[in-house]
Amino acid sequence: MKRHPRLAVRALILSDARLLLVNAYPGVESDLWCAPGGGVEPGQSLPENLIREVHEECGLSIRVGAPALVNEFHDPGGTFHQVDVYFRCEVIGGTLDETWRDPEGIVSRRRFVTQQEIEDLRVKPDSLAAVVWNDPGHIVYDPLEVIVR
Repeated sequence: MKRHPRLAVRALILSDARLLLVNAYPGVESDLWCAPGGGVEPGQSLPENLIREVHEECGLSIRVGAPALVNEFHDPGGTFHQVDVYFRCEVIGGTLDETWRDPEGIVSRRRFVTQQEIEDLRVKPDSLAAVVWNDPGHIVYDPLEVIVR
């Protein structure tokens, strides 16, 4: 049974040339990292959804800037298909705190990484580092890629 793609928003947050990443799956069941964000709720703009999601996952208040990347991925063995819209953002309040709890129980690990450190991590989308550090002035479309836990 095919389902409609899920729409999500993600924040590209740089601080001192380091990118904020969060764990992509609950607990430690996966070593996959991604930018903070999540699914959109009807009746709210994409930036409003992103502000809510980043606060829930990280305890940070953000200002949402320009879109930078549209990425889509799917599980070829299942029915999961997601389209993510990434926005450049800046923190305007809060700090990362180890005791912060995501109310949905998904994000439990958060970290800022350098361009060099991200090379040793498994991240999605594959184009993340290039978009963040190498292509700041353009919106990039990253075509359908496979996601594996």
